[in-house]
Amino acid sequence: MRNYNFLFIILLGITLANCGDTKKEENSLFTFDISTFKEQYQPQEAIDLGILNPKSKEIDSIVYYVNDKKIGSKKGLDKVNFPFKDQKLGYQNFKALVYFEGENAVATQRIELVSNVQPKSLKYTIVNTFPHDTASFTEGLEFYKDTLYESTGEKGASYFRKYDYKTGKVYQQVNIDSKYFGEGITFINNKIYQLTWQEKTGFIYNATTLKLEKTFTYDKDIEGWGMTNDGKYIYQTDGTEKIWKMDPETQKMIDYINVYSGNFKIKAVNELELINGKFYVNVFQKDAIAVVNPTSGAVEGILDMSGLRKLLNATPDDVLNGIAYNPKTKTIFITGKNWNKMFEITVSE
Repeated sequence: MRNYNFLFIILLGITLANCGDTKKEENSLFTFDISTFKEQYQPQEAIDLGILNPKSKEIDSIVYYVNDKKIGSKKGLDKVNFPFKDQKLGYQNFKALVYFEGENAVATQRIELVSNVQPKSLKYTIVNTFPHDTASFTEGLEFYKDTLYESTGEKGASYFRKYDYKTGKVYQQVNIDSKYFGEGITFINNKIYQLTWQEKTGFIYNATTLKLEKTFTYDKDIEGWGMTNDGKYIYQTDGTEKIWKMDPETQKMIDYINVYSGNFKIKAVNELELINGKFYVNVFQKDAIAVVNPTSGAVEGILDMSGLRKLLNATPDDVLNGIAYNPKTKTIFITGKNWNKMFEITVSE
């Protein structure tokens, strides 16, 4: 009964809606044969793609595409079997280019690919508790060379700082222009990358001097939320179910994953940290951390952090946000926006 209640509270609490509706755009000649289609599929499944020809046109061939990538072609009305095992979770957009009687026409259809992973219930143990500045509207938290760095939001009060987490003593702080709402930070290649929320602007600083070296504009029409990296690429969130992969040299987005817990997409993915090959992510306005497979986007574990509330002097609006892994101690540091405490924890099943 405990596991059922846990999943009910956490899964339904941190997700928005099941978005498994199909979308069909018809032309006047051909449509996908959806007689055997389901609204949702899992990665171990496959689908048969075929076309209906209600006006009995003489079809020469059909070329099939999934997410604009060609997957095969067939003569006449022969079907294509497409396995989902290598596809990213989320909507799969099918297209059929039908060649007939010297002409061509397009039919489209989509389904949703969801996770086949049952998230594990994880638990945490508090190792230490430290003071946290209640004026800090926490957006990012990260260790670099054994020192903790934190970035904050709110226009006119956005900065990032390095400080002694045990005492709260600030070693150095960089304030950003009041027209920007600061968001997540990450360290890579001896640089600090910082996002802003809706201004579509990022900053690159020297990690040693904290001097600003470059300002860049997002190459996608997205918001800036959390950041982390794997030593080669930066990963950032935008307030949706997506985690984007960015080339730090060009600041260009080169890929993304969609985060799913079972049949549900997890929206409002916020601050994140890559820990032992998995994304640990905050979900905006929820007292939970999801552990996400960085390749598939599947939620593999869920940490219910609601128990921290009773140890805080915080309002419901002071949301959980801030995850930093200390490789020296192999522990995780957790805090929230305007929280008066920071917690050092370990995680286990």
